[in-house]
Amino acid sequence: MTRRSLRLRLALAGAASIIAALVAAFFVLSTLFERHVERRIGAELVLHLNQIIAGLAEQPGSALDLVKPPVDPRFDRPLSGLYWQIEGEGKRLRSRSLWDDVLTLPDVAVGGVHMETVAGPGDATLLLVERAVVTPARAGAKPLRVAVAIDRSDISRATDEFEGDLLPYLQALAALLLAASLVQIVVGLRPLATLTQRLSAIRAGKAERLGSDFPDEVLPLTGEVDALLQSRENQLRKARERAADLAHGFKTPLQILSGDVLRLRERGEEGVARDIEAIILRMRRHVDHEMARARQAERGHTARSDLGRVAGQVVSVVSRTPAGRDLDWQQEIEPGLLVRIDAEDLAEILGSLAENAARYARTTVCISGSTDEGLAIIEVTDDGPGIPESEIGFVLKRGGRLDTTSEGAGLGLAIVESFVEEANGTLLLENRNPGLRARITLPRIVT
Repeated sequence: MTRRSLRLRLALAGAASIIAALVAAFFVLSTLFERHVERRIGAELVLHLNQIIAGLAEQPGSALDLVKPPVDPRFDRPLSGLYWQIEGEGKRLRSRSLWDDVLTLPDVAVGGVHMETVAGPGDATLLLVERAVVTPARAGAKPLRVAVAIDRSDISRATDEFEGDLLPYLQALAALLLAASLVQIVVGLRPLATLTQRLSAIRAGKAERLGSDFPDEVLPLTGEVDALLQSRENQLRKARERAADLAHGFKTPLQILSGDVLRLRERGEEGVARDIEAIILRMRRHVDHEMARARQAERGHTARSDLGRVAGQVVSVVSRTPAGRDLDWQQEIEPGLLVRIDAEDLAEILGSLAENAARYARTTVCISGSTDEGLAIIEVTDDGPGIPESEIGFVLKRGGRLDTTSEGAGLGLAIVESFVEEANGTLLLENRNPGLRARITLPRIVT
């Protein structure tokens, strides 16, 4: 695929979208998980907080003490990451896990549970839950601040573990989504591949229209193409009609001129008769040329012919002419070689080339046919004197003739080249030692 490939662009856009969405999902899920863990741990801290408040009791001498501490063993292990602290009237009770450190408690309203992040022992960051309470009246209604805190590294550790577990699944999901995206691209662009195949079939003459069995998004395009094909056919039909009208309009004047040529010769005016006859011949060639082009345009898309059969017919005719009677005619054509051109037009091409070859050949004329991928290679070779290299381009021009003493035959090399070009082929003249080779390439039909 190239940079201009629509499939590549869609694949890259889909991959970028999928990756961006999964990266965003990774961070969003991590954040949600962290908040979920924080809420769960906060709920546990509130539970510890309520246990501590419930365990407070007034000792003899009006001293307040935690007579029933929480049962979690981390409160008794120094710097374990789980701490509690009680403050009131200048006194402070702490869990053993705080060791020599003290929690800095923010001011909160009485009766409410407050949660925030504070600094803890060893530069740790703590999630702290605090509540301001007042002891019962019998205990002197003393205000107290009770707090429980936990090291946030536990939350971070749980989040990291979650991310580590999540990442492989997101990678697998990315692979699955990319595969699904590729399948979607293939399925979505399949109508374009079908469109290309239909166009190739039309060009090859196997179909005339694209049809209407396309998705709604592609149907306007196919409809316009079919309308364009119909318009082209109408234009070709009108062009053929105009060419036929032109030929018919010239037919009667040319017949009259031909009669005048006979009368001039009867009166002995041979020079004038020859000049007029040359003009008549030239005009007929022009008319035949335009009629041939119109016919070729009509049959170009559906035409097909067997090269071996047409070449055999041409050789059987040209070999009986005075110029070809004494020549050795050879055919080296692959069996069953079909070409995309009408048989009548191919016969005119080969006939013109064979007649030219017979006119200049010494002993042999060879017509060969081979294949090269999707092309048919046709060669007409003689062993004559050839053409000067400087004159090859001249003989392909309309009216270009090196031998002005002969009347010529067929449609001429210029019209042969026009036929070949109309059939999407090429004509090349090459001098050999000895002789001349006319090499034609035409679209090949594969059955």
